[in-house]
Amino acid sequence: MAGNSQRRGAVRRSGSKKGPQVGSGGQRRRGLEGKGPTPKADARPNHKAYKSDKPADKRSQGRPVHRKKSASTEVVAGRNSVLEALRTQVPVSTMFVASRIDADDRIREAVQIATSAGIPMLEAPRTELDRLTDGAVHQGIAVQVPPYDYAHPKDLIDSSAPGTPLIVALDSITDPRNLGAIVRSTAAFGGHGVVVPARRSAGMTASAWKTSAGAAARLPVAQAPNLTRALEDYRKAGFFIVGLDMDGDVALPGFELATSPLVVVVGSEGKGLSRLVRETCDQIVSIPMSSSVESLNAGLAAGVTLYEIARLRGA
Repeated sequence: MAGNSQRRGAVRRSGSKKGPQVGSGGQRRRGLEGKGPTPKADARPNHKAYKSDKPADKRSQGRPVHRKKSASTEVVAGRNSVLEALRTQVPVSTMFVASRIDADDRIREAVQIATSAGIPMLEAPRTELDRLTDGAVHQGIAVQVPPYDYAHPKDLIDSSAPGTPLIVALDSITDPRNLGAIVRSTAAFGGHGVVVPARRSAGMTASAWKTSAGAAARLPVAQAPNLTRALEDYRKAGFFIVGLDMDGDVALPGFELATSPLVVVVGSEGKGLSRLVRETCDQIVSIPMSSSVESLNAGLAAGVTLYEIARLRGA
């Protein structure tokens, strides 16, 4: 009996506040330990960034995933702009025409050109045209221009075009109208292609296409990730690299390298040739001008130079 009472007393004491307590098994100590750095938002399942980072969840399986339109896709809006784009062979993927549009001669000609060229035409409400053109004045018609399919700079080396190779490279020219004018002049004077840098340079937008007056459909335009490296590759292939600048080593009328395989580098009107590109050139050529004129527009300078090269080659 005494033993039993002692055990009962022990049980009572263990349940009291002052008696021995049940241990935590080390949980409290582990709870105080650090858990490492906080994971990034897109790695935490309960964070909204985790869900948005996934391409699709269970609800979207079997359904099309709608993504934003590529930034390189361009929309040309307005009756005059659309008609001019179609006349100059700007590559158009789709033409949108407003429902119940008041057709005039421009609309009728645009529809006729699109039909002849096999361009898909969609009738769209004006609210959809407002959204497509981002609120621009579209006058009930717009066309979508797909991203330009650039050639590789080395493709111009293997060009099958007749005559002595002639390539034009652009350095820091950001106006697409200058690019279009240079493409037009290059095609007119027997050039084999144009090279533009991938960054900080004008690209083949609809504006460049229109300025080229259709020449962009016949002449390849290449895009170089690194213009200096592309120029060095051309030199290894047997080209002379010639830069245009006001302070040139040689004046254009005395340009003796004109009959050799050439890459003519045209710099921007304000900054001219960049330092690395200038150091890559074999020769710097200047165009003689009246002292009252500081410089020529890049497109004009390229046209004058290409004409003189064609003349010296006997073309």
